Amino acid sequence: MPVPFNRPVTDHKGMTMQRQSRRERRARRIRRTAAAASAVAALTALTALTATAPAAVAVPRETSPTAVEALARPDFKMPFACGQTWRGSNWNGHSPARSVDWNHYAADGTPDDFRRRVFASAGGTVLSSHYSTTTGYGNTIVIGHGDGWRTRYSHLYDREVQEGDRVTVGQLIGRVGKSSATYTLSPHLHYEQIHDGAVVTAVVQGVGYPDYTTRYQTSTNRC
Repeated sequence: MPVPFNRPVTDHKGMTMQRQSRRERRARRIRRTAAAASAVAALTALTALTATAPAAVAVPRETSPTAVEALARPDFKMPFACGQTWRGSNWNGHSPARSVDWNHYAADGTPDDFRRRVFASAGGTVLSSHYSTTTGYGNTIVIGHGDGWRTRYSHLYDREVQEGDRVTVGQLIGRVGKSSATYTLSPHLHYEQIHDGAVVTAVVQGVGYPDYTTRYQTSTNRC
């Protein structure tokens, strides 16, 4: 005899399939609830452990190139005798850019720098000492100070050091002149600070000479 379509269907134990389905759903909900509670407990324990753990040590950031340069730059002195006041000029059109021309004046304002003594701005090794016939530098000396730093002294009257010599800050290296193979000049000292092959803004005794700067400064070299 056909089973009525709305009669509960039973399994082999006589339990209705609808009742069995409800019990299975209830059991699944209980299992899900238990699993969620376990996850919350684990997360709570991990949070507590993290809160009591020592703080991580921060990794220092790489120092900016500007800061590195500031730290690495030698403490350059004026290349003149202690107490002398000179006029430093980085004028518009000067070649190369950022180089400084130094002049000294008598009390009445007349220039009197010819053959005044020139001293090393910082200690180092003489990399070049020669008379340039291919540039306007004339008698020129280049001193290496390490870490890519150099100083150049040009248009000298004479040169007191040779390539390879070790020099100390304040050591006599030459005298102010007006030598040049290509220009007719008045006496002065052409001065450059060079880093990694490029002429940079000079900083002398903590005072900078950015483009188009003219100022008077007193030497503390050899003091």
